[in-house]
Amino acid sequence: MPTVAEILKSKADNTVYSLEPDASVYDALKLMSEKNIGALLVIEEGRIVGIFSERDYARKIVLMSRSSKETPLRDIMTKSVRFVTPDETNEQCMALMTENRLRHLPVLDGDKLIGIVSIGDLVKAIISEQQFIIEQLEHYITGGGR
Repeated sequence: MPTVAEILKSKADNTVYSLEPDASVYDALKLMSEKNIGALLVIEEGRIVGIFSERDYARKIVLMSRSSKETPLRDIMTKSVRFVTPDETNEQCMALMTENRLRHLPVLDGDKLIGIVSIGDLVKAIISEQQFIIEQLEHYITGGGR
């Protein structure tokens, strides 16, 4: 089972996008659209203070008839941010995401933010690992393993 560190290495772009809590929801949505991402971290004075996702937007702006241009991230961001460390496994991340209904997990190495993994990253790693196993079994069955 791959670790978070291995998953981060395999990502084409490991840039973590963030804004400050006083940025508008509109600015966050614009950045997310430009970078084709589903969430971004909210960072204040070098500390993660929240995470903002498409789900936050749908539930706390659209459904509550708020203005995305007038609402700061601090008012609607998810404040209790779960995170993982580089040595945790894909399986551990999947369990945490499933249990807490999360789609994104920041990765901290000590106090340093080194990346973010999404449910898509984890599924891609699982598929890659399964494909490798299938290829090895096919090789063994066809006589390449003798």
